[in-house]
Parts: sequence; C-alpha cells; structure tokens
Amino acid sequence: MLRINLLATVAFDRHCLEAFLGDVSLPLSFHIFETLPSTNQTLWELLDRGATPGTVVIALQQTAGRGQWGRQWQSSTGGLYLSIALAPDLVATNSAHLTLCSAWGIATTLRSYGIPALIKWPNDLILCKRKLGGILTETRVQQGRITKAVVGVGINWANPVPETGINLESFLQQQPIEANALHARFANALERLAAITLQGILSGYRHVSLEGIDALLPAYVELLSCKGCSVIVDGRAGVIVGVASTGELQVRLNSLADAEEICLKPGTISLGYDQ
Repeated sequence: MLRINLLATVAFDRHCLEAFLGDVSLPLSFHIFETLPSTNQTLWELLDRGATPGTVVIALQQTAGRGQWGRQWQSSTGGLYLSIALAPDLVATNSAHLTLCSAWGIATTLRSYGIPALIKWPNDLILCKRKLGGILTETRVQQGRITKAVVGVGINWANPVPETGINLESFLQQQPIEANALHARFANALERLAAITLQGILSGYRHVSLEGIDALLPAYVELLSCKGCSVIVDGRAGVIVGVASTGELQVRLNSLADAEEICLKPGTISLGYDQ
C-alpha cells in the first residue's frame, strides 16, 4: 500500500511514481517536500515520531545534504534526493552490508534501463568514470544489533555537477543511437528515477536478507569500477582484487616473495574518479 503525504506544491507527480514503482516487497509511505536541509535528517525526525520502516522522504532540493565522512553533497534542483527507512536485523559490525546491497541494487536496476552504471567502492554510483550519485547509510544500534537504518541516496538527473560528476540528462543527450528510446523511458524523469532507486534498494536489501552478503558480493565486485586497478598503499604497489564481507577493500600487494593480501577500511584510501 502506498500513502503519499504531499506537504507542499511541488513538481513531482505522485501518480507517475506509483505507476512506475508497481508492486514492491515493503509497504511504502511517502513524504515529499520542495526543500529540506537533509532527507536523512527529516526521516530520522519522522522515525522519532513513530514513522515505520518503509517511510520514504523525497526532496527536490537539499540545503544541507551530506555524504560520507561529513562531506557536503551539492543538492540543487534537478537532482533526486531520497531516503528510506529500514529495520534490518543485523549485528552492528555488519552495517556496511546495507550500503553494499543498496549500491548493487541501484546500479543493477539502472543497467536494466540501458544506463551502464558502475560502483565506486564503497558507496558511489559511477557513469562514464564520473560520479552519478552517492549513498549515505545511517543506523541506530541497541544491544549490538541494528534496529533502525536510513539509506539516503542522491542521484544527478539535470542538476549542475562538478567536474568529477555527471548527470543522467547529459548522458542521454550524448547517446545518438538509443537517445530517443532512453528519453522515452525516462519521461517524468524524477518520478522514474525515484522508482528505479527504490526498486534497487529494496532488491538489494531483499537479496541480502534472504541469502546473506556472501551471495551478493561476487555481483557487487563485478560492478566495481576499480577492480584490477593499481594502487599504492604505504609506499607499496598493489592491485585491487575485491571487497570482503566486512565491506573492506581487498588489495593484493606486490612482493618479491609471496603476494600479500590486505583489507582497507572505507576512508583509508582515495580512489579518485578516473580508474
């Protein structure tokens, strides 16, 4: 069942969203705004007032959007800014699973529409070696287990982007062969993109809930933009070979003797956008 709470007069067609979304594995309740400081922040406030898992907050603009490590996320009009509440039953140390499955689910769903999205470990969506979007997962923990989670996603559609970014509208305009078909499929673009994003998150979440992260990791690594790339770690050359179930990046270091494999936590290495 879908419930829409339209709190302002916005250019977002809820009927299109409902039509594009179709049946999903979790009942969703929508709260749609023109402008918010942060969709994650507003969703946490709604959860504190009794909102349930499946609550979704969408904003056409954020004034204080944020990414990993407290970085600012530019959130001007034209992009999609969306957060969904989940109630995973995960031990706190597995919080990375939520980001990994969301990134895989969204990238996979975009690819089903002919958008060759990849994943930049651990939480960015990449298109043509440029940043298309990002994911920020926040959790609350009780007695060592995650009881509530908010998965926030920002994806560039027609909003201005920095040099390292790309938006979907400009990508589609540069596709002469498939442009008409792709544009037709992306009529009512933000509503379509919101539906794709939610379908992707819920697909990844269901996959991990039923089969565990180890079953999903090979597919995640297959979409990893940096797999096989050379890196330098503490002055030693190595090659990125995968991602561990902890969410850490696996690097095989070159050595005169046997190769040594290490795992790097998110935030300990910068991969850039030209891998």
